Amino acid sequence: MPRKILLGVSGCIAAYKACEMLREMQRRGCDVEVVMTANATRFVSPHTFSALSGRPALVDNFADGADPIPHIRMAEECDAFLVAPCTANVAAKIAAGIADDLLTTCALAAHDRLLVAPAMNVHMYESPATRQNLDALRARGVRVIEPGSGYLACGDTGKGRLADVSDIVSAALDPAVEAPLERLPLAGRKVMVTAGPTVEWLDPVRYVSNPSSGKMGFAVAKAARDAGADVTLVSGPVSLDDPDGVKVVRVNTASEMLEACEEHFDGCDIAVFAAAVSDYRPRMRSERKLKKGVDGESLACIEMVENPDILATLASRKAPGQFVVGFAAETDHVVEHAREKLQSKGADMVVANQVGEHKGFREDGNAAFLVSDRGSLELPYMPKDELAAKILEVACDNFKVC
Repeated sequence: MPRKILLGVSGCIAAYKACEMLREMQRRGCDVEVVMTANATRFVSPHTFSALSGRPALVDNFADGADPIPHIRMAEECDAFLVAPCTANVAAKIAAGIADDLLTTCALAAHDRLLVAPAMNVHMYESPATRQNLDALRARGVRVIEPGSGYLACGDTGKGRLADVSDIVSAALDPAVEAPLERLPLAGRKVMVTAGPTVEWLDPVRYVSNPSSGKMGFAVAKAARDAGADVTLVSGPVSLDDPDGVKVVRVNTASEMLEACEEHFDGCDIAVFAAAVSDYRPRMRSERKLKKGVDGESLACIEMVENPDILATLASRKAPGQFVVGFAAETDHVVEHAREKLQSKGADMVVANQVGEHKGFREDGNAAFLVSDRGSLELPYMPKDELAAKILEVACDNFKVC
């Protein structure tokens, strides 16, 4: 766990929360030093941070004659450099390699231990320039702590408010932030993930589908992104925001999902098929609403045809070195059915879980069995974000030997 944290504070109304972060990191046993932009001092005085940290909060490269190269000293001494809040301007400068003040020179010198917690207006956050800058930082291994959504200081509502203090501190104390990009397990790799349900239309108002929320697939995509991968997420219709730093392709039907996956599968190193694809679809789709009493026969007896098997179709053409992960939602004999699916579909690993009674679909957590030719591993119930990280960890270990 990092013990020496360099805390960078930029000019934002959320700067006062950096005081809470400093105190929380101290409570967790950390030594914290503070560097500020000139604009940050307009919101919180450097004397406040000096009093809390027990050492001068630095703003100017040349303010301390006894320390002629402060940005190098601070960068070399810190275990992690956390910029929180990070304004759009500071994020842009770091992304461009501009080092025109003490904070940004520290960022350039400590690039392999850098975390940023953006905070800004929703329109500024959603602007193409800001999204491109944050994506560039992620691509270089910078940990971007996603902002939250809600009522903003300017009166707007949306994404852009500083993440919770406890989440930011936990991220800063994560040992993984000490790993440079080249040591991330999936650095330089491409990962494709499918998520959510598919819908198969009977008429303009009725369809066949399932209750998948997409939470598991989205969590896997985020975990792969955080592991350094270039991630493409193919998602059925879900009520989830696109994860930052992930290419998202939205589809509806199983046929559309297969088409999207075929476009990206050949170029990926790992493919994770977490989507709950409808096995069947109505043979005929009516262009008008079928009416009870008029189309009773069509509604009473719906002829179904089999959908393409996306996992089996793509696993059958995997190239040497590609690793394919399937998912199996079962109501009984979970491991046995997973082993059968592993063989019949041609996957390298199957993530199997039991559904029903508050398990599986739409839940925020789950338990699972990871089944491969190397055996099975039981994972206890945990939040899906943690489960996704465990799945990727085991997939990476298998990927190295496949």
